[in-house]
Amino acid sequence: MPAKNPQQSILIVDDEFIVRDSLTKWFRQDGYRVESAEDANHALKMMNSGPWDIVLLDIKMPGMTGLELQNRLREIDKTAVTIMITAFASVESAVQALKDGAFDYVTKPIDPDHLSHLVANALKQKKLHEENVQLREQISGISGFEIIGTSPQISRVIELSKTVASTDTTVMLRGESGTGKELVARTIHANSARRYFPIIAVNCGALAESLLESELFGHEKGAFTGAQYRRKGKFELADGGTIFLDEIGTISQKMQVQLLRVIESKQFSRVGGNDLVTSDFRVICATNRDLEAAVKDGSFREDLYYRMNVFSITIPPLRERKSDIPMLAQAFTKKYSGVMHKAVDGIAPAALDMLVRYDWPGNVRELENIVERAMVLAVPPLIQSNDLPFQFGAQALGLKTDSLASLERAHIETILHRTNWNISRSADVLDIDRVTLYNKIAKYGLKRP
Repeated sequence: MPAKNPQQSILIVDDEFIVRDSLTKWFRQDGYRVESAEDANHALKMMNSGPWDIVLLDIKMPGMTGLELQNRLREIDKTAVTIMITAFASVESAVQALKDGAFDYVTKPIDPDHLSHLVANALKQKKLHEENVQLREQISGISGFEIIGTSPQISRVIELSKTVASTDTTVMLRGESGTGKELVARTIHANSARRYFPIIAVNCGALAESLLESELFGHEKGAFTGAQYRRKGKFELADGGTIFLDEIGTISQKMQVQLLRVIESKQFSRVGGNDLVTSDFRVICATNRDLEAAVKDGSFREDLYYRMNVFSITIPPLRERKSDIPMLAQAFTKKYSGVMHKAVDGIAPAALDMLVRYDWPGNVRELENIVERAMVLAVPPLIQSNDLPFQFGAQALGLKTDSLASLERAHIETILHRTNWNISRSADVLDIDRVTLYNKIAKYGLKRP
């Protein structure tokens, strides 16, 4: 499992050369930065060349023991994660190491695959801890909600979100795809008493039933083919925080029964296990389906519906809050000008008028995508009408088929000119393949100047 971050580093401390040498080679092949030390004194000196993400530490060494060294290392770098190594699988030494803050321990002879898995999990936990620290710092500066808009419709959403955020009530978010249901969920969480704990999002509609079960509840080692290690599920990871269940209307009848039981008891068993796991989480769910109709036709359990629909917020489609479009478009322009390092700081009036007149079947998500695409083409300082996709402009202006063809020809010609007739780049900008572009060039009789 190669390290995804080339800066991730491991320090190996063991008095046996063969252990240091083999582990160093193993983890360097995985892409980590690795160094080793043969005793505590050397390890303490090596800490100056850190910081080290992971310290693999032998418990029994001449002089200072691994347990003593672990305490010294924590005085130097509190963020370093230690995994203990021992040839003596004694309960006492292992328990003491864990009490002193070790992530886990392994016994000699070392199973490289098992140790690699531990290191990967330790790095994930370290990253999560760092993100939580950053989140706390960010949250401490939050003065209001991040939902953009001042229309009466979105103002009502903000008002209801403020009301429910201070409670632990289960929330049902309704609205078309792309309206921003997850943003509302995250905003409620960020302004709740649970804000210092994670919000875990699960797209229920994107997973098959068996995968969703494992995703939500976790699984034990050997629970099914490929389950080589125990894995915590989303409900367990959301302990203390919030779990956001998107597309809740897509889950099967079996999963509906399991979900109802978990929400009511806050207890569950991992797949393949019998032990009960308890987790304190808040539930926010979302749907773009008519759940009342689903209850009537029997495809969605009535008891689960009432359990989840305690407090309902409907997010309006963008076409019903068009007065918010200029503010949203400007926010997306600012976002992508930073991402692309492009000095485009606004939208020309004609282009903004086209945005406001459009019906937005894809809602806010579609608006963001169009602004991002326009930013690629835009010449500072403003996004112009011809930076918008030709289909979009045609629909916004109500053009007929013959006008649409003329607009398509003009748009393709503009893109080819901007890219100096680079076919590959033009096809990418137009979001079509090269063969299609060649066919359209021939169709419209376009020729390079």
